[in-house]
Amino acid sequence: MKRAIYESLVSWKNASNRKPLILQGARQVGKTWLMKEFGKNEFEQVVYLNFESSERLKSLFAADFDIKRIISIIEIEAGQKIQPDKTLLIFDEIQEAHKGLTALKYFCEQAPEYFIVAAGSLLGVSLQKNTSFPVGKVDFLRMYPMSFFEFLENAGQSLLKEHLEAQNWQVIEPFHDKLVELLRLYYFIGGMPEAVNSYVQHGDLKEVRAIQEKILIGYENDFAKYAPIEVVPKIRLVWHTLISQLAKENRKFIYGQIKKGARAKDFETAINWLADAGLVLKVSLVDKPTIPLNAYADMDAFKLYLVDIGLLNALAKIDPKILLEKNNILTEFKGALTEQFVAQQLKISHELFYWTASNATAEIDFLIQSQNEVIPIEVKAEENLKSKSLKVFAEKYKPKTAIRTSMSPYRAQDWMVNVPLYAVMTIGL
Repeated sequence: MKRAIYESLVSWKNASNRKPLILQGARQVGKTWLMKEFGKNEFEQVVYLNFESSERLKSLFAADFDIKRIISIIEIEAGQKIQPDKTLLIFDEIQEAHKGLTALKYFCEQAPEYFIVAAGSLLGVSLQKNTSFPVGKVDFLRMYPMSFFEFLENAGQSLLKEHLEAQNWQVIEPFHDKLVELLRLYYFIGGMPEAVNSYVQHGDLKEVRAIQEKILIGYENDFAKYAPIEVVPKIRLVWHTLISQLAKENRKFIYGQIKKGARAKDFETAINWLADAGLVLKVSLVDKPTIPLNAYADMDAFKLYLVDIGLLNALAKIDPKILLEKNNILTEFKGALTEQFVAQQLKISHELFYWTASNATAEIDFLIQSQNEVIPIEVKAEENLKSKSLKVFAEKYKPKTAIRTSMSPYRAQDWMVNVPLYAVMTIGL
């Protein structure tokens, strides 16, 4: 499988001020495969340590942070001598090692010659707990499910992907219907690497759904295994209310929809756990669409999306025929799926927000900050070209760029540009 983030790993390797690298991301997004593939291609040797599967390794850093001692133990464990300039050290599930995250500080300060990539499925949760984590002593990369562009690349459509990236609209337009068909297929398959690889190899959507369901079971098992026991029931309630939260016309997260009388303080920890684990994407409201957007964010008003559109469809048990054929069965949920897709694609490169008019007569689905401007993005599920909310926003705030994204081809107007959904990743780049 080809992953766009691979080039970022190569850049990290070649950087003069390189530090130990932490690769974050939800379980099953392909972190372990990527680290091993990177090591195989770019280094003479790879030493892979998984701290979740070895009780002996969990205490590797417990005694002290003597790098010489640590390396000697790793060499014995791996059965090979480590040459710092030729070896990639992979510390997988590092949050399971006692003081493992802290140890990276000492590699940075005392042994910067070692190439270290660390990862963990619940690193985000661990980082929130570990207030003494040495800021400035590690590099970070975040990994997400495969984007639609990555899906095209791995499905044998690399030339189409290249023209999309270059925004060669005249070349792309004759292939509009084909791209829409591929997009609907991605809506079902999503971007989890195992699901994409299965489809590329076998073309069996039932097998894809079985893989998605297995991943969802794994996530729910993680709730019980890793979350504080008193929070687990609340995490499950939030997780299973995601479908109903998105199915309503106003997709703002409503606590009362979890259960009658529920309040923010009752479920805040559960929501933060899911976000820190990378399982949900949190998009906050902004009171004022001005740079910097995060300074005007209302953290108490937000929308929640799942980490992956394929998993969302599996959670909702949606039949592939509904997605692959243009129909009206899903009504409001089709809009939710489209927003999920757009959020998932844009989140790879941008922090996301949304905006609502004070009188609630207009809402912009997403706002991003790019090149010192705020770009409003209105999302349409099909070819509906009405843009009432976007018009209200544009007249009030006069943005340099206003985007509507839909199933229609590229179209530039005086005040607004329609970007086809299959090209949404080009927005703000």
